[in-house]
Amino acid sequence: MSARASGFNPWLGCGCYGFSYDYRSSLTIGGWPLLHVCAGIDPQTMRPRVAKGVIAIGNIAVGAIAIGGLACGVFTVGGASLGLLTAIGGAALGLGVSVGGLAVGSIAIGGAAVGFMYAVGGVAAGPAVIDSLRCDAAVLDFARRWLGTISIPSSCR
Repeated sequence: MSARASGFNPWLGCGCYGFSYDYRSSLTIGGWPLLHVCAGIDPQTMRPRVAKGVIAIGNIAVGAIAIGGLACGVFTVGGASLGLLTAIGGAALGLGVSVGGLAVGSIAIGGAAVGFMYAVGGVAAGPAVIDSLRCDAAVLDFARRWLGTISIPSSCR
């Protein structure tokens, strides 16, 4: 008898459209599960699963704390990260602190940084900047106040 005829699936949860997983905690806050973890494609709708919860983890995640390839929420970590207070990721866009390869936010830290207040990066734009060519005293004072002793970049000497 072949493996397919006996009902045995050697891929352990992987269907013809790839791995699919969905977990929602029974505890909810405001109608959202405390924890929602999902990945893959929903077999009924044939659309990517979206994690929506207070803590959301998945390929696409929406929540107060969101972790995923595309993450949207208050505190986010992801490849593309959209966060209200904190955004960390390859491309990070936020109203508060943004850290990433491309960072846009009030305080932006990254390879390419656009800051509404402060920007630190290889290439940076904003009112107060530390980049490969410039070093504003306002950013140094801010960094020392929040980070304590820091090493000063060579452009600041």
